[in-house]
Amino acid sequence: MTTAKNTICLWYDKDAEAAANFYAATFPDSAVTAVHRAPGDFPGGMAGDVLTVQFTVCGIPCIGLNGGPIFPHSEAFSFQIATDTQDETDRYWNAIVGNGGAESACGWCKDKWGLNWQITPRVLTEAMAAGGEVAQRAFAAMMTMHKIDHAEIEAAVSGA
Repeated sequence: MTTAKNTICLWYDKDAEAAANFYAATFPDSAVTAVHRAPGDFPGGMAGDVLTVQFTVCGIPCIGLNGGPIFPHSEAFSFQIATDTQDETDRYWNAIVGNGGAESACGWCKDKWGLNWQITPRVLTEAMAAGGEVAQRAFAAMMTMHKIDHAEIEAAVSGA
């Protein structure tokens, strides 16, 4: 297997394998492709512990590194998942939040490992790209939401 030229490395305390398995089970075009164990003791772990996990999230290559608690995830990095229907938005949002995660504002949520996700309906991104009053109305509607409601964004776009 050839490693991608550019791979996202995500730092976990100790649960990279569990996180990767969750992402692979939740998102399409996602899989755990390799698990590598430490050849020797390291800060926060011992020889034989899972050190890195190679996986993909929606086709994006990632490596999960079990590096200990020193570098927690922050909102400075997030995966943005585009959705086409309310059912799809609900499915991803509920999987993340319902599996020990937390809601945030404007389509953002955090999984139980602290990684941030934006579950973003295309109807919202298209409205924002339209600019002008359409974008203003969609933006105002979004600012009142946690999980994005497609129908409310569509109503805002139409001026209803």
